[in-house]
Amino acid sequence: MDIAKKIEEAENTALKDCDNLPVPLNTCWTFWIDKTERGASAAEYEASLQKVYTVSTVQTFWSVYNNIPDVQELQKKYSYHLMRGDRKPLWEDESNRKGGSWHFKSNKKDTPKVWKELLLAAIGEQFVDYVCKGDDVCGISVTVRDKDDIIQVWNSDATAVPNDIVRKIYKLLPGVQFTAEFYRAHYTHRSYEAEKELFTHPVYMVLRFSAIFIVCTKHNCEILLY
Repeated sequence: MDIAKKIEEAENTALKDCDNLPVPLNTCWTFWIDKTERGASAAEYEASLQKVYTVSTVQTFWSVYNNIPDVQELQKKYSYHLMRGDRKPLWEDESNRKGGSWHFKSNKKDTPKVWKELLLAAIGEQFVDYVCKGDDVCGISVTVRDKDDIIQVWNSDATAVPNDIVRKIYKLLPGVQFTAEFYRAHYTHRSYEAEKELFTHPVYMVLRFSAIFIVCTKHNCEILLY
């Protein structure tokens, strides 16, 4: 998919915006795009990643967001990512190895709204009060599928189960209902290729059913009320 022209326009617009009292973000964020192929190795996946732009101000964020194809225009299997700093949207990335992500299945009619609102919440640091001490939200992803699209919210520490993240997301998106949602540590994926980290309390997966969370570790599962 050729988006070079739109990216160039975004860069030019960003330069102009920087002359008009730019509003800095708390940290830089980087847009990425890729096409996911089933069975691809970590190296193959990394090779498919294309860096779009790193934004450090509100103005540059909107310049990029408004000049790349809308998420509804993406072809099947393509993904957009917005990652904190210069980290890549790779499980094996040094900055991500101890983390995980919430996965939400989104109805296609809701995907553009969900994607936009979560991006704004991330760059606006609206998740700070909804994660455990020492943890942070470090990425937002959207992947186009045949039926429901996949939204991911990445966090840095999989030992700190971020249940409150779900509450915050539903506050941000009144009226939106996801068809499925679960949390999973990156290193538990079958295709994870880096050395597996040793956690004191390793969380493998968190499943949510209505008002109940089921937290699964290597040794047992615990039921938590939502």
